[in-house]
Amino acid sequence: MIARKLHAGYPLTMSAPCAKHTAMRTMIVLASASLVCFAADTGRLKTEIDFGRAGVFIDGKYVGPAADFKIARTYDLSPGEHEVRLAEPRYEEIVTKVTITAGKKTVLKEKMKALPPAKPPFGQLRTENADHFAAVYVNGHYMGHVDEFSNFAQGLLLNPGTYEVRIVPVSGQNPVTKTVTIEANKTALVK
Repeated sequence: MIARKLHAGYPLTMSAPCAKHTAMRTMIVLASASLVCFAADTGRLKTEIDFGRAGVFIDGKYVGPAADFKIARTYDLSPGEHEVRLAEPRYEEIVTKVTITAGKKTVLKEKMKALPPAKPPFGQLRTENADHFAAVYVNGHYMGHVDEFSNFAQGLLLNPGTYEVRIVPVSGQNPVTKTVTIEANKTALVK
C-alpha cells in the first residue's frame, strides 16, 4: 500500500495497481502538454470565402475546399508567409499571401467574382473516391472535389468532347487519371 497526504492532511491509501494508473495518468498529462507545445509551433488559417466550394491551395498544394456544408474550414500551417490560391471553375481565381503566426489563427476573407455561365449542350461527369475531398481536375484545371460530383443528383456539367479527368486525394497518394468522352445528355463516371 502507498499512502499520500491530501490537502487537509488526511492520508489517502492506494493499492499498487492504483498507483500504476496514477503514474500512467501523469504520463498522459505530460504527453498532452508536449502536444500543446507542438501546436504552439504552428498557426491556423481559417478560410471564410464567398464562394465556399472553392478549392484551397497553399504553397501550390491542394488542401481541400474552403468550406464544408457552409462551415469555414481551418488548416494548420507552419509560421511565416504562405501563398494561398482559391480556385473554382465558375469564378475568377484569387491568389494572395497570408502571414501565419505560431499559436494564432489567421482568418482569410475573400469574395470571389463570378464568370459568365457556360453554354449548353451539356453532358454530366460524376466522380467517386474514398477521399470525399479529393481534388477533381479536368484537362489540368481544378473543378471541385469528389463529393460535389458523387451521386445521381450531382455532377459536373461539361460540353460534349473528350477530357482527361484526374482525381487527386488530399494526401496526394494514388491519384486516378482517365480519359472520358462526354456526350450531350449522358453521364460518365470516373472512379
